[in-house]
Formats: sequence, C-alpha cells, structure tokens
Amino acid sequence: MKRNIIEIDENICNGCGNCVPNCKEGALQIIDGKARLVSDLFCDGLGACIGECPVGAIKVVEREAEPYDEVRVMEHIIPQGENTVKAHLKHLKEHGANEFYATAVKVLKDKNITVADDAPPVKPLACGCPGTLARKLERPAHAPAAVNGPVTSELNQWPIQLHLINPEAPYFKNADLLVSADCVPFAFGDFHRKLLHGKMVVTFCPKLDNSADVYVEKLAHLFALNDIKSVMVARMEVPCCGGTYTIVKKALELAGKDMEIRTVIIGVDGDLKF
Repeated sequence: MKRNIIEIDENICNGCGNCVPNCKEGALQIIDGKARLVSDLFCDGLGACIGECPVGAIKVVEREAEPYDEVRVMEHIIPQGENTVKAHLKHLKEHGANEFYATAVKVLKDKNITVADDAPPVKPLACGCPGTLARKLERPAHAPAAVNGPVTSELNQWPIQLHLINPEAPYFKNADLLVSADCVPFAFGDFHRKLLHGKMVVTFCPKLDNSADVYVEKLAHLFALNDIKSVMVARMEVPCCGGTYTIVKKALELAGKDMEIRTVIIGVDGDLKF
C-alpha cells in the first residue's frame, strides 16, 4: 500500500541521534554512523522526528510501504518499561491517532498490564502533527477589522515560489529577504503588515516539496549574487516546518555568508509565538 513514511538522506545525516529518542515507536536506530529506518511497520508517518533533525536529513514521503502495525509496536515498546509506554500513549493522543491509541490500550488490557495513563484527554498540542492532524479552530464570531478602503498588498515582486524565482532578478539586490513557509500567510492574519512590508519574499514547504537540496542550492545562488541586507524566516510551529530554517542556514553556509537569521514562529491558531 502507498502511505506516508519517513525517508532519511544518508548524504546529509550526521549520525547525531537526536531523532532516535523522539521516535517512541522504535522505528529509528543509529547504524554505521547514520540514522536508519529499521522497519516500515514501526513508522507511523506522523513525522515527530523531523523537527529534531538539526541538518534536515529527514522528510516524509509517500511510497509503497507495509501498513503501520500498532500491535507490533506495542510488543516492541512494552519491554522498555512503563515510562516508554506512557510516552507512546501520550504521543498518540497528541497527534489525534485515536484508532492507534485504542489498539494500544487493548494490547495492554489483553496482557493484563496496567499503566497509569496520565496524558491529557485527546486534545492535540499546539504543534500537533505536521500535516496530518485535522482540527477546527474555534473562534468567536466577529466582523472583519474595520479599515478605510481596501487592504493594500505589501507584495513587492513576482513570482514568489522558490522553484519559480530567478536568483538574478534585480529586485533582490540589497534586499531585506523574507523566507516564508507556505502556510504562514494563511495562518497569520497580519502577514502583509507585520512580516512582508518592505521585503522581498520566497516561499516553499519544507515537508511536501521534497526539494531540500534544490532549494539550498537556489537560495545559496541568491545569497551569493546579491548583497542581501537581512534574512527573516517565517515558519509554522509544527515540528516539520523547522526545515525552513535549516534550508536557509545551509544555503548561507554554502554561499559563504555569515548572516543572522531572524526567525518568526506562527502557531496553527494564527498567533505570533516568537
């Protein structure tokens, strides 16, 4: 069957191991100095490990893979002790994986194992699952903010998608650059006034585009050719969106530029977090 599952770029992975303890299911191990996906059966495809990779070596792809097997995962987790089981249950709750959670509880019951499940009721964390957790944002009814006349766009160039931009375009010379994850303008209501004003912008999705290497090279070309004055990264708080910063950082290093990267993080509820 085709499903979402993680993929690790061995050429990028530095073997730091940050991803391993964050995969409660035990799908990852460090082998021969590299992070490896040791079993399709153990990878739920939720991508909790992505935000833990400092070099952007992990992404979620859709490919032929064996179905995730919660029963097998529990057989692997139970011998590791109560704290690991509790962490796994919490992980499932936070990601809204209710069917997997019910299966895990049944496995424990069938084995007459009692674990104090002190995880909160099924309510996703703000960071949620990077791309698969559906939710409705509850907002009080209100009229749009009053303005005198139409809201003015602050967009200063076209195109904006990183695949489409020309790094040699003259408007990038001496520009303040905003690198935005695709979801940010939709989530942050004051995007144009607070983030885009006075800047040139490029956008991409670090999780779904599957173009990290291409993006690093293209941004590096842009940085090398233009005397960029400042760089701002605007990303969502979901873990996988951390790849936005990683791609920009690697591009600056490739271009031989030592610049501060100001990072702005937007919550899925539209709030400015940082």
